[in-house]
Amino acid sequence: MRRSRRMAAAMSALAVAAGGLVSAAVIGAGPVLADHCDPAQATASPSAQQRQQDQNGQQDEDQQQQPDQQTQAPEEQNTAQQQPDDQQTADQQTGDQQTGDDQQGQQQEQQDQTGQGGGAAVLDPAASPEPEETASTFSRRGRQTRTPTPSPSPSQSQTQDPDDQGTGSPSPSASPTATDEHDECLDLGPFVEDFVNIRQVQSVQQDARTGRNGSRGTFVSQCGTNRNGHNNPDNFIVAPGVSNGAHHLHDYVGNLSTDGFSTDESLAAAGTTCRQGDLSTYFWPVLRDRKVDVNTDDPDGNVGQVLRARSVTLQFRGNATSRVVAMPRFLRLITGDAKAATNGTANARAGWSCTGFQNRISPDKYTLCPRGSQVLRILDFPSCWDGQNTDSANHRTHVVFPGQGGACPQGTRAIPALRMTLAYTVPAGPSYAVDAFPEQKHNPVTDHADFANVMPDRLMQSVVSCINRGRRC
Repeated sequence: MRRSRRMAAAMSALAVAAGGLVSAAVIGAGPVLADHCDPAQATASPSAQQRQQDQNGQQDEDQQQQPDQQTQAPEEQNTAQQQPDDQQTADQQTGDQQTGDDQQGQQQEQQDQTGQGGGAAVLDPAASPEPEETASTFSRRGRQTRTPTPSPSPSQSQTQDPDDQGTGSPSPSASPTATDEHDECLDLGPFVEDFVNIRQVQSVQQDARTGRNGSRGTFVSQCGTNRNGHNNPDNFIVAPGVSNGAHHLHDYVGNLSTDGFSTDESLAAAGTTCRQGDLSTYFWPVLRDRKVDVNTDDPDGNVGQVLRARSVTLQFRGNATSRVVAMPRFLRLITGDAKAATNGTANARAGWSCTGFQNRISPDKYTLCPRGSQVLRILDFPSCWDGQNTDSANHRTHVVFPGQGGACPQGTRAIPALRMTLAYTVPAGPSYAVDAFPEQKHNPVTDHADFANVMPDRLMQSVVSCINRGRRC
C-alpha cells in the first residue's frame, strides 16, 4: 500500500515536469508570426494583456508548489497509521529503496524527454489534451519563448520553465523572446475588443426619409473588384507627389493610372475598369487575413494576406429634400478619417456590417458575421457641394455631409451621394483587419475611402437624370 502511494506521488511529480516540457516543445514548434498576428490570439489591448500576464504569473507560482505538497502527503498519512515497529521498519527500508529507484527512473525519463524534444506527452494518461488556442490561452503563450524550428538538443531557453524569464542572459543563438514579439506583432492591433457579433449591434435607420421634393433615384457605376491587381500605398489627394504617402495599401477600381503622382490630365488620358466610360478613380485601404504569414516585413505593420472584395457596389444616390446637380469634373472627395484612432471621431465615417444585416451598422468595431454571411464595409461620401471648388485645403470643407434630416446646409447644393459597399469573405473569428497607419493599430474606426470624379460630362448628366427622375440605372 505504502509503496503504491510513493509510486503515485513520484509519477504525479514526473507528470507535472513532463507537462512543462511538452508545453515548451509545443510552443517552440509552428509558425512564428501567424498565430499571434492573428487578432483572435490576442486577449485585448497591451494594457489588458499585462494585467492578464500578472495573474498568470501568480497561478504558475502556485502550480510550482504543488509537487512538493503531493510528495509530502503519503508520509503524513503513514504517520497517522498505527503499525508494528518491525513492519514499519521493513516498509521504510522498502520505501527508501523504491524512492531511489523512482528517482533514478525519473532522471532517465527526463533525459529521454530532453533528447526527444519533449515528446513524452503520453506519460500521464490523465493529462488534459492541448487546449484549443483561444483569446484566453494566448495571454499565457505570449509570455513564453519561441523557436522558429525545433532542435534535437533544445537549449535552456527551450526547456526552462516558460514563466522563468529574465533570470539569466540569453545566449547569442537564443530564440527571440515574447517581449520582442510583443513589440513586433502584438502591439500592431487590432485587439479582441475591436470586434463585435453583428447580432449585438443595434438596428438603426441608415438614411433620412425622402420627402416630396427629394430625389429617389440611383445610379450604379460598374467597375469590378480590382481583379487586375491595381494596388499601391499612395494617395494623390491627401499626399500628392509622394510614394507610400498613405503608409497602407489601397485597392483601386476605375481609372487604371491612379498613383501618388496622378493629375487631372493624367487621369483624363487613362483607361478604366468601369463601364460607360467612367474614368473616375475609386479607392480604399485593403482588408487582410491576419491568420496568414504574409507581408511580415512590412515597415508599417500591415501584416497578412490581402483579401479582395467579392463584390463592389458604387452607388450614386439622391438627396432627401431636394434634387441633385451635377458634380464638377475632377471633384475630389474623401470620407472617414484614416487617423481617427488618434484624432478622435469627429470625421470618422466607418460602417461595418454583414450581408443580411444591413440595418445593423457598427461605426467603431469589426463585425463577426454568422456562417454564410459576408462582412460589409459601407462607406458614405459627403454630398453637399459649395458650388465652386473641386478641392479644399483639408479636402473636406468644399463638400460636406447633409444635416440630420437629410437637407444640405445653406450655401451648398446637393450632388449625387456616393455610397461604396464592399463585401468580403473573411476567416472565422476575429482574424481580419483593415490596413492603417502604424500608430492607428488597425482600429476599425479608421476605415476610409477616396474618390475623384472623372466621368465625361454626358455620363454625369445621365447620373443626375436617373436620380432626379426616381429611376434605377
